[in-house]
Amino acid sequence: MRVKSPRLQRHKKILKLARGYRMTRHRLYKVAHEAVRHAGQYAFAGRRLRRRDLRRTWIVRINSALSTMGIKYSKFIPALKKANIDIDRKILSDLATRQPQTFASIVKSAGLTIYK
Repeated sequence: MRVKSPRLQRHKKILKLARGYRMTRHRLYKVAHEAVRHAGQYAFAGRRLRRRDLRRTWIVRINSALSTMGIKYSKFIPALKKANIDIDRKILSDLATRQPQTFASIVKSAGLTIYK
């Protein structure tokens, strides 16, 4: 039984991660290592950007539901905090789109009057 060197194992691991990359990026260790490292950085940043985009979408959905009630988003969020209602924007946007009656009751319990 032959013992594999740690270097060979490390190289194989990187080259396996670089599968599907073009040209020498999937063949040569040095180039593949750099490509894999950059890909990891882009993936990390991409996950952060996705969360940012989702939050923006949730705010737009909540704002559109509130505008039909004649309430501004900038007045709604502080009213929620003052009423000690701890519901995050993701749940609020889901309620606003799928269950408008429940969302309206949350708006009322925040102490805001609905104008239609």
